[in-house]
Amino acid sequence: MSAHLELFNLTKVYPSKKGPQTIVRDFNLQIPKGEFVSIIGHSGCGKSTVLMMVAGLVPVTSGGIILAGRELSGPGPDRGIVFQSPSLLPWMTARENVMLGINQVFFTATPEERAEIAEYYLSVVGLADFMDKRPVELSQGMRQRVGIARAFALKPKMLLLDEPFGMLDSLTRYELQGVLLDLWRRNQITTVMVTHDVDEALYLSDRVVCMTDGPEAGIGEILQVSLPRPRDRKTILELPEYHRLRATLIEFLEVRAHHRPVATPAIAAAESISVSV
Repeated sequence: MSAHLELFNLTKVYPSKKGPQTIVRDFNLQIPKGEFVSIIGHSGCGKSTVLMMVAGLVPVTSGGIILAGRELSGPGPDRGIVFQSPSLLPWMTARENVMLGINQVFFTATPEERAEIAEYYLSVVGLADFMDKRPVELSQGMRQRVGIARAFALKPKMLLLDEPFGMLDSLTRYELQGVLLDLWRRNQITTVMVTHDVDEALYLSDRVVCMTDGPEAGIGEILQVSLPRPRDRKTILELPEYHRLRATLIEFLEVRAHHRPVATPAIAAAESISVSV
């Protein structure tokens, strides 16, 4: 299957008082259309830097990014982004916040058609009765639902998630993971998510990319998650393979993340641990 997103030799160097500091070096990854990939690693390893380079919000020092056959050089509506904090405009309602992007992307549509898109996605994420509420009137979980609706409403070529549930309590996080999975299944949007949560990565993903510690972080291993879809949390928690995959990820984070890959970047990106159910 051809790659929908291709990252080749992606490198980010920041200036510092001690000289140039390489945060990420030669990050190589190919993602087919419709795949859900999580990037996991210790704090400071550069996983969010990789995501922000793909988003076009952080300039690439060297290497390149190709999405749907086009090399990226900056931000654009072809990538929907959900941050840890939803970053809603406080003076606008949930509906108006979602409409902001819709009005720019679907400017040839009628006002009625654009309103229908916003209302559809707000309804799908469970906010049918809260569309005209401002952020201050919504809980943190509801605000994140608006952020998810806003990203999907643009009908992007891919979705980028930067620890989208990191600020939520466990119950709300589990609920919104289910909302995200349902929307992803309906739309089959290629998705890359950064997370610290091993269980979240396994529950949501087709593959988990494990990053080594920085500086000069890269891909250490890629874990293939062959748990059956659609996924029910209770069911997969009872599968022996889930616990085997979980143990593999934890072992990487505790032991192997601290070692630099011995393979060349291209080989390291292609290697994977495959565990079938």
